[in-house]
Amino acid sequence: MSDADERIPDMNSPIEDKLLFLQENMVNFVNQYNLPLVEVSLVLSKYIKILSKSLDSEAKKENEKIPDSIMSPSPVKDPLLESNISSFPLEMILKNVDVDRMDIFDTIIRTVINSTELPFMNAISLLRDWEAITRSQLSKSTKPGHLFSPIELPENF
Repeated sequence: MSDADERIPDMNSPIEDKLLFLQENMVNFVNQYNLPLVEVSLVLSKYIKILSKSLDSEAKKENEKIPDSIMSPSPVKDPLLESNISSFPLEMILKNVDVDRMDIFDTIIRTVINSTELPFMNAISLLRDWEAITRSQLSKSTKPGHLFSPIELPENF
């Protein structure tokens, strides 16, 4: 790969290039550091919340409504699975996350979105795809240790 291929897309680049750059960087980091499901989920949740609030605020100013497909999470694919996740000891889980690793993942997302001026609508759509994967895997968790297993991304994601 040449240096030109590794550079962050500029503000005038096509949205597809910006999304691809964000996706590639997220996938590479998650795979390289075997990021646990819970850590990916927490960072995604933070960004989806921040971007959604901003979009909703702007939409209200313009008397518009953002589609539910953007503002709400996708349903879990197998709703028959009953997760025990609400019974997991939250304090213990949060005590065991690697905050530094989460900060790096957070920085990757924030830097790409801000420096490329990726439209929030597109950024949320990409993050919702990630969220669907994390929610599906979280719903299958039967004990707290499962939350610390590396997230499993689909082939060619």
